[in-house]
Amino acid sequence: MTNNSLILERLHKQKLCFSGFPTPLQKMPRLSKVLGGPRLFVKRDDMTDLAYGGNKARKLEFLFADAKNNGADVMISVGAIQSNCACMVASASRRLGMKPVLVLVGKEPEVPDGNLLLDKLLSADIHFLDDYGPHVDEYINKLANEYRAKGHCPYVIPAGASAPFTVPGYALAMEELINQFKKTGEKMDAVVCACGTGGTQAGLIFGAKLLDVTAKILGVSVFATRADASNTIVRLVNGAAELFDLDLSIAPDDVAVFDEYIKEGYGILNKDVTQALKLVAETEGIFIDPVYTGKAMVMLMDQIKKGNFNKDDNIVFFHTGGLPALFLYRSELGKI
Repeated sequence: MTNNSLILERLHKQKLCFSGFPTPLQKMPRLSKVLGGPRLFVKRDDMTDLAYGGNKARKLEFLFADAKNNGADVMISVGAIQSNCACMVASASRRLGMKPVLVLVGKEPEVPDGNLLLDKLLSADIHFLDDYGPHVDEYINKLANEYRAKGHCPYVIPAGASAPFTVPGYALAMEELINQFKKTGEKMDAVVCACGTGGTQAGLIFGAKLLDVTAKILGVSVFATRADASNTIVRLVNGAAELFDLDLSIAPDDVAVFDEYIKEGYGILNKDVTQALKLVAETEGIFIDPVYTGKAMVMLMDQIKKGNFNKDDNIVFFHTGGLPALFLYRSELGKI
């Protein structure tokens, strides 16, 4: 599929990041040396110019375009207490003059910190629910109906902003990456990213298929099993292909997701993640987060140690953001 960049050029987006794209591609020579190769690069999607940056900005440009097209003035989103996506929804809403409404799952802390503090600074209308389940969707629908009754036009953004029509956001990121790599004169062998709700990896795979990229796209799950994550990514990629009427499809076996680095569970800091955060900071002056990119970096370091990459491979690590979460782990990280 050689001319499918034309498809990407026609995508309808709402510009949210005025200085964020293309995000920088940087070499990590000191980290590469410490790990004994391969050659490592980092794609700085933590610098997307919305809230504290992160991968959700690329997806939200599609969702907010659809919301504006439908006359929305209230944006409702759901996530965990420290959801990066929810915070970026709130920031984007304020940037466009809309009202942000967040449904956050978990116990409200006595003192807001991290993304929750930012949500409050953005004056988001925050609702707390104890746990996930069917009642979450019911609550969101109830909220939306209440706003409609008041004369508003609400728009609901799914958890993680992952939906088939947001998948092209990371196809565009892949196109950026290809163009940046051309300038290096080198071949890209693999891309590593964290995998939560699957949208980032799905978009990278979709972009790779569209643009004839042969590099491996490796995801590192932060909560779902390999099977569940792969099935989610397949639905997103194939759903996007249907939207564009493309003869493109993938199967679960086409998706590479590692789930063995979840360890104790979602958002639980462990020794390996702590060491990865510290090593990246002291070698490259770059901060990664404990929940997503920290576990992705643990996978990358472990696979290098096991000899599953060649020393002359060029590996791109997608930094998907999440930095406000660092401050929630101050007691653990302050001891290293």
